Amino acid sequence: MKYLISGGKKLEGQVSIAGAKNSILPILAASLLSKGICSIHNLPQLRDVEMMGNVLKYLGASFIRKTNSSVDIDSSGVSAISVTVDLMRMLRASNLVMGPLLSRFGEVRVPFPGGCDIGSRPMDLHLKAFEKMGAQITDRHGFIYAKALYLSGADIHLDFPSVGATENIMMAGTLAKGTTIIRNAAREPEIVDLQNFLNGMGARIKGAGTDTIRIDGVPELRGSEHSVIPDRIEAGTYLLAGAISGGKITLTDVIPEHLEPVIAKLREMGAVIYSDSNKLHLVKSTLLKPVDIKTLPYPGFPTDMQSQMMALLATVPGSSLVIETIFENRYKHVSELRRMGANIKIEGRAAIIKGVENLSGAVVTATDLRAGAALIIAGLSAQGETLVENSQFIQRGYDKIEIKLRQIGAHIQLVK
Repeated sequence: MKYLISGGKKLEGQVSIAGAKNSILPILAASLLSKGICSIHNLPQLRDVEMMGNVLKYLGASFIRKTNSSVDIDSSGVSAISVTVDLMRMLRASNLVMGPLLSRFGEVRVPFPGGCDIGSRPMDLHLKAFEKMGAQITDRHGFIYAKALYLSGADIHLDFPSVGATENIMMAGTLAKGTTIIRNAAREPEIVDLQNFLNGMGARIKGAGTDTIRIDGVPELRGSEHSVIPDRIEAGTYLLAGAISGGKITLTDVIPEHLEPVIAKLREMGAVIYSDSNKLHLVKSTLLKPVDIKTLPYPGFPTDMQSQMMALLATVPGSSLVIETIFENRYKHVSELRRMGANIKIEGRAAIIKGVENLSGAVVTATDLRAGAALIIAGLSAQGETLVENSQFIQRGYDKIEIKLRQIGAHIQLVK
């Protein structure tokens, strides 16, 4: 399937934001720690959620949807400690089952995970932490095997504030003997959401949202009920879609504070944005000015918004600079934007963007999730029709994006 976009339409109206992709995946993995039923709400309708559900079912959990946005997970019947190559290749976040399975069963065997090819995301931080907690790690024929009679609490300092490593260590530490401390931990809102879910199951964790997290191990975890936080990256994407069209849009079901780095840059460009309660209003997005962007771990500007911002900057008069510090391969969208007439020059990890008066519709290819979102944004402002191929990448992280965009005036549809 492909997205066909007829550009040049001003977006106006209201968009409801779904549950966060980067929260729901570790939360689903964390349900493996419980012998009770976990009821999870605000579940986004994403390919990645479907894939993680398949991983849980393969391991022996029941995954029963009560509604489109709610699921009951019962992991009491889980006994498998190994996941197939095919399942792991479909989803990078499937590596998050390692912490829960190792903590609950004392062993886990998984292939190296897949997902979007946006650069090196090594497992070494995860594995070094597991070793420090008492696990023996072996790597043979593309499989990682970890085993421990039991995990022990440890003081772990991460070389980099990796979100995935922070989450895996948090989950591993919940059932470990003693106290685990994570220093230089990731501070993303999704880490806080995972802490809240785990504590609802009976875990004893504090410090999420800061650079030091303390986990006091408990004997077992129970079932719980939890509602996933809104997706700040989806919300940011729609803000930029509204801005590139010169439109006025309102986002509902958001936590504005989670989008502060993106909002700050849009305001610096001249956009007028205000918030009230769980809503964000973009009320002016014309005559924008260029800005410089540098991606950083939260609360810095998110790497997951870099490609979408570059699409917007490609239409803003003047020169902008984007520096990508997180993933070295996250400029694959640049060649596709150039097909549409963008003037972008890459020098190492820096991208120099000189805004053009108009982008032109073209046939382009999504190379990963956020690159695909950037191409849709570019297509919304381009003259003529844009065809974005590889829609499956975009569907990994955006809930009904074509329907939501049509609701605010975009001419976009899925075609074969």
